[in-house]
Amino acid sequence: MARWEAGADARLAKAAIELYLERGFEQVTVAEIAGRAGLTKRTFFRYFSDKREVLFAGSAAFQDAVVSAVIDAPDDVTPIDAVAAALAAGGAELTQLGEPVRRRQHLIAASTDLQEREMIKLAALTAAVADALRQRGLPDTAATLTAQAGIAVFTTAFERWSNQDEPADFPALLRGALSDLRTAISGQ
Repeated sequence: MARWEAGADARLAKAAIELYLERGFEQVTVAEIAGRAGLTKRTFFRYFSDKREVLFAGSAAFQDAVVSAVIDAPDDVTPIDAVAAALAAGGAELTQLGEPVRRRQHLIAASTDLQEREMIKLAALTAAVADALRQRGLPDTAATLTAQAGIAVFTTAFERWSNQDEPADFPALLRGALSDLRTAISGQ
């Protein structure tokens, strides 16, 4: 087995997603993923803490990019618009990967274990965005509410994107979800 070959993490992720799609997340073991990738179980754990984490491996980098964008937004941008722009940019980059991202999302939707992990990751993202808003001077409660609203808009847009068969402009979907929220708040 080529244990030290470059790209082992990508090979493991590809093998995992293939197996999850073939048999369902719950029925696949780490040993099977490693075997499909031509690697060992030990190598798997060098890259991923568990078999769920394969589907969430880029979440820390995504969170860092979103937080940086919120902090670096121009001062004259409203807090919700700073969050929306940061999430639109991050989501656009993510959705450019296309079908693999859709398959990942469908796997998450089909598994309560994966939905739980997704909720944990989204809660961490929400807290990080709220902290970024506090750094911009927003009071605590307003920062928390804005971050929660921004993440709700993001997840709504991402769900809409993942359920479309054709390519879609993620930032436009996010702007549409934000517009829906503004309409709901204003009552018009």
